[in-house]
Amino acid sequence: MTKKEMFTALRTLVTNSTVENKEELIEGLNHEIELLEKKSSTPRKPTATQLENVSLKAEILAHLTAADSLKSIKELQEEIPSLSALSNQRITHLLTDLVKEEKIVKEYNKKTPFYAVK
Repeated sequence: MTKKEMFTALRTLVTNSTVENKEELIEGLNHEIELLEKKSSTPRKPTATQLENVSLKAEILAHLTAADSLKSIKELQEEIPSLSALSNQRITHLLTDLVKEEKIVKEYNKKTPFYAVK
């Protein structure tokens, strides 16, 4: 249950009850709900890591487009200088995002994943 749902449920309970200071409680709960709505509607800037991931995914996609064969994570690390310092887990995450976006495909050869442009 989210905070907004909780405050809305509390407002309904207070509205249907015979509590003292009913109007003040409802006003306070409405204020909290408004604050939560305002907070969730503010646009957020992408973090530095998110911006870096966008450029890394573009670089990976360009490299796989130019490649003539399937590439493993290890091969991508060796062939793309900006990936050499990254962990396998982070590269896997970037490649998984590209697979989910249906820009590349993932194939297995003896339990090792290989990637290529769709």
